[in-house]
Amino acid sequence: MSAGSAGQGDRARTTAGVVYALAAFLFWGGIPVYFKAVGHVPAAEVLAHRVVWSVVLLAGLVTLTRHWPVIRTALRDRRTRLLLVLSTLIVSVNWLVFIWAIAAGRVLETSLGYYINPLVNVVLGVVVLRERIGPWRGFAVGLAALGVLNLAVRAEGLPWVSLTLALTFGLYGLIRKTVRIEAVDGLFVETALLLPLALAYLSWLAFAGSGAFGAVGAETDLLLFLAGAVTALPLIWFTAAARRLDYSTVGFFQYIAPSCQFLLAVFVYGESFTGAHLATFLCIWSALAIVTARSALEARRHRAAARTAG
Repeated sequence: MSAGSAGQGDRARTTAGVVYALAAFLFWGGIPVYFKAVGHVPAAEVLAHRVVWSVVLLAGLVTLTRHWPVIRTALRDRRTRLLLVLSTLIVSVNWLVFIWAIAAGRVLETSLGYYINPLVNVVLGVVVLRERIGPWRGFAVGLAALGVLNLAVRAEGLPWVSLTLALTFGLYGLIRKTVRIEAVDGLFVETALLLPLALAYLSWLAFAGSGAFGAVGAETDLLLFLAGAVTALPLIWFTAAARRLDYSTVGFFQYIAPSCQFLLAVFVYGESFTGAHLATFLCIWSALAIVTARSALEARRHRAAARTAG
């Protein structure tokens, strides 16, 4: 293959990666629209349907990709099984709080939570992985903490929705970072672990005559059925992007989702955005700008060092 052909192939791969990344994060950014549409269904019931239909869709994908042997091999390891059980518990809390918060009109708090998440990842890296962050990242984390404290004091209470989402997603990512299993395969195992509970809960609702599926209307049935695609599709796109782009590049896209949620909360759903919220978001945005700038600088230095060594 000529150098020109190789260059064109790299550009096409990068372009595809950018398209996949935009699709994933724009979808995640607009996902409150979906959960608003099913806001008349209790959060626990929506979560149960999300689990059931995700298992159905993901089982089909695992079959198409012939990954059943890969999953069986991964689950033979006791440590992998335990970590996936733990990640399942954590992600179920994250999903439940997120679904409830959207229906309760607290989209702004979900946005703040996912803005805080990258900074939580920095803290987890220091505490759990013993990583060194340097003074600039340390300052950024302190600035973010100041923003959260400001909201707690001026809004009379900790933003528990934001903190719960940030911490659970951070812990989930940390666990999945250490598990040797592909993203889609891992999500299938996690939802499969929750499947018995989900089916039992939905069966109980049906028996009691209080379930939404088949009782409210065809539109609600369709929306609940789509919960599997809503869960799996952006993850598939994200995985495709991560395979085609540098992970540091993917990191720049992660702010699209909370930014979209922020815009939806303020300009579409009319949630209150006070001076306290502005001060907190400015602290978080400034902290993220510092972390992003430092990451970009370090990535450039590593590339320069690699070219020099080569």
